[in-house]
Amino acid sequence: MFSAIRPSGFAEPASARTRASSTVPEMAVVDVELARVVLPKNFLRPCLLLLLHESPAHGYELRERLRPLGFNRDDPGRLYRALRALEAADLVRSAWQSSTGGPDRRTYELTSAGEERLRQAAGELQAMHEILDAFLSRCRESSALDAAQRPG
Repeated sequence: MFSAIRPSGFAEPASARTRASSTVPEMAVVDVELARVVLPKNFLRPCLLLLLHESPAHGYELRERLRPLGFNRDDPGRLYRALRALEAADLVRSAWQSSTGGPDRRTYELTSAGEERLRQAAGELQAMHEILDAFLSRCRESSALDAAQRPG
């Protein structure tokens, strides 16, 4: 239902690459340092909605599953603040689940309002993708014209 949106034509630097863990479907190799700078503000929230649309999860699992989407694990507080904000907005709900192999965990799941917000966010991001694609296309055209006009 929701597909990954990846701009084409970008060469990724060899440094600071991360790959999805083997339990998460691999979407792309992500330069997390570059992603930190270029991701839209509050991009974490629609990413969390998407991950919870895929399956309910606890915080640590969400931290791992966020890596292929451009988030590293250096600020767990940011993740939990975002989850609390989503819960306060009734976009997700949580419940404590007991664990036989460790401490109890709070598991998060998407609400119907969260599903609707995810659809809206996907539409907004698709529109942004189309605008950026038009911009990059014009940059490529301009670069090609510039190269053709240079004395060879």
